[in-house]
Amino acid sequence: MSRQSFGLLGKSYAYDTTGSWLLGKWLHIPLYTVPLCSAVVDVAIQDYVADVAAELIYQNKSQISTEVLFVFPLGPHMAIYSFQACSEDAKVQAMLQDEVQQLHEATGGWEDLEYLLDQSQYVGEVFACPLGTLSPGREVVVTLHYVQELPREPDGAARFVLPPTLHPYTNLYVWGCRTSELHYSLLLTASLQSPRGVANVQANFALTPLIYTARDCSTAQVSLAGRPPSQHDLELLVYYRAPTAVSAAVEKGDPEAPPGSLLGDPMVLVMLAPSIPETVIGQRQYGEFIFLLDTTFLEHAQDSLLFLLKSLPLGCYFNIYCYEETSVGIYPHSVEYTQDNLTEAMRRIPSIGSSVGDTNLLETLRSVYNTTSHPCGHMRQLFIFMAGLPPDKEAIAAEVCRHRNSHRCFSFCFSEDSAALAMALARETGGEAAYVSSDNSMTVVVLKCLKQALKPAAEGVSLRWTLPHGLEVEVLGDSPQFIFQGQHSLLYAQIRGRTQEMTVAKGVMTLQYSLNGQDVTHSLEFPLCPQGDGRLAGHRLAARHLLKRLLPEAVSRSGDELRHRAVEISLNSGIICPFTSYVGVRTPLRVTWYRRPLALLPSHQSLIPCRIVELRGSSKVSSCYPVSIWVPPGWLTAVRASWLALCQVTQGIAALPQLGACSKACKPPPPSISSLKYVDPMEFVLCSISGRWCTEAIAECQELVALQNADGSWALTSGLASVLEVDEDELKRKMPGEVMESSIWATMLAVTWLHRHDKCYQDVCELLEAKAVTWLCSQAASQLDKCLEAANTLFGSSVKSSVFRL
Repeated sequence: MSRQSFGLLGKSYAYDTTGSWLLGKWLHIPLYTVPLCSAVVDVAIQDYVADVAAELIYQNKSQISTEVLFVFPLGPHMAIYSFQACSEDAKVQAMLQDEVQQLHEATGGWEDLEYLLDQSQYVGEVFACPLGTLSPGREVVVTLHYVQELPREPDGAARFVLPPTLHPYTNLYVWGCRTSELHYSLLLTASLQSPRGVANVQANFALTPLIYTARDCSTAQVSLAGRPPSQHDLELLVYYRAPTAVSAAVEKGDPEAPPGSLLGDPMVLVMLAPSIPETVIGQRQYGEFIFLLDTTFLEHAQDSLLFLLKSLPLGCYFNIYCYEETSVGIYPHSVEYTQDNLTEAMRRIPSIGSSVGDTNLLETLRSVYNTTSHPCGHMRQLFIFMAGLPPDKEAIAAEVCRHRNSHRCFSFCFSEDSAALAMALARETGGEAAYVSSDNSMTVVVLKCLKQALKPAAEGVSLRWTLPHGLEVEVLGDSPQFIFQGQHSLLYAQIRGRTQEMTVAKGVMTLQYSLNGQDVTHSLEFPLCPQGDGRLAGHRLAARHLLKRLLPEAVSRSGDELRHRAVEISLNSGIICPFTSYVGVRTPLRVTWYRRPLALLPSHQSLIPCRIVELRGSSKVSSCYPVSIWVPPGWLTAVRASWLALCQVTQGIAALPQLGACSKACKPPPPSISSLKYVDPMEFVLCSISGRWCTEAIAECQELVALQNADGSWALTSGLASVLEVDEDELKRKMPGEVMESSIWATMLAVTWLHRHDKCYQDVCELLEAKAVTWLCSQAASQLDKCLEAANTLFGSSVKSSVFRL
């Protein structure tokens, strides 16, 4: 997906023969970017959260008046809480309101948003607000405030990237003229704060020297030095002293908010990032893997299911549900992964998926959640396959969200319609989602996700707090039960109560978890004295976090208590939720003469649509690219659509298309040989796969994989000889005399045969091959050298001993 900056978009008036100025049809007049003249950005970073205040000045440098629309792309961890735009004619300010009460209704400007939805190439959520007409040579000043959770790098650094709207270097055309220079100024200042102390700052652009503003180095400042680079994003890495598995920073509350409220009490920002070492794949491993399949998947992906089941490790538990036929699994509950259970499962799958029934995914999920998961560290992970979009998608997302901390979802979709739901399920549970474009790439994509699912994790995660008398802590939302390798968890905890020695008091937070069967404990003593500059970044993000946790219950319940609470949190924090909406209040500024100097007085106010909308990408634009990328929406739009449908609240949004589903007109064509894989909070990468190559590789080794046992071994049979294209008697004659078991020789032959074309088979056979090597090393480590030599001689290959860990 190309980098999209948006910012201020313009559309010019057309002059007709009658001499009147007319607003042209939006579908025939293209939008263009109004030049950014100046940007002043103030970033406040506190541990792993950021508050950004930006002032952007745009100028209409054309010779005609321009209808302007401000568009700001929203990342998955961002939330706007303040917006204002001022020109010489009017001021526009965004205001949150209760969606149900709908106290104010916008009366104009809908055609702007309709055009954006229909014609924009961008995919994802954006904040959009029409600002009216900008005369030639006139300026508009946009003031924007937003908060953002920052990702934690493996080395402990907080990573901040300036959004493209604030640094739109990719606009190579300005008013029709190509340019490689930046025609705007940028003033960027960053304030850094952490109770651990700021150790260092790195950036991919020139910085002023780091200036500490506190003796203990807990606060510091740094700024952009000189002009910004014109070829890449601005990225800032903030390093803190003594990076540990757990960190905590206390942010002071709003002194004007009542004590005991979300904004009034101090907030603890907790980062959990346990160090989890790498493990050798193919070894015995705990876990519970549940596969939810529809009949379409069974009809077209039997080979993918074969590779998936054969690649599971010994020691885990598994079960299979075919949810269009029955909500009951192949087994009443998950069973241990053994040869007998695997054989029985493979035998029963075709009969279960032979006809389409009435059971839907929602009922099957509820059946899974009602089944007790296995103890002793068997983390539950769901693999959900969807051919189309279920009709009850909102209820499915809410059900998964309710159980988010007890499992992880890997979801796979085979159509653009179901991609939105697939991403939502993965996002809420910390899993991954993949858009599978063809049968050719399905096996590779599924096995890559299984490899991620097999990464080690910290299990049984718990937090214990020790605070002075009179204080207690409340974690907003549930704590995760496990954290996988390469992941981290940002929590928000509110401190309740009062103590006389708050400025010098300290608290102790203890993180406990189990790693490879060993109990691990980390204790952290942190100061309770609240810090911060009053911008409440942590509090606002905590509100966003709490709203996400409240929404599934609020949507599914008929009562209004949770909805009222969500509305209250949203209106007080400025963070939008599906029960609130923006409206733009436009106040004209008219000139009135008095005996004293010129004064600007507010006149009659009007309302304009100011929305967070979901852009799907125009098919007219996307079709010119070799591969069209379709990115599903986030939780906000899906749950908003659900709530509005339940309440039948349509006033004020009738002019907008339904945001919960993409219309046929705006769907991009599916890619032919590519798969779209969800990897991180919310970023996608394009995995190019050769269809012909993949099909041949899978077909060649499918028969061999079908013969593999659950423990990773092969038996020396006529079937194996047929796959290897060697006479069975010859295989037996070539077996080294030192080998006592024929299965050892057979397994060595199978792995060697696969490795003759290791580049072709690596993606589809890596896991089951690792399991075979583990079995060989446990059975006959001293015999492997002779076996490998004999196998290479038989096949005329040169497979190295390192493959077998020798």
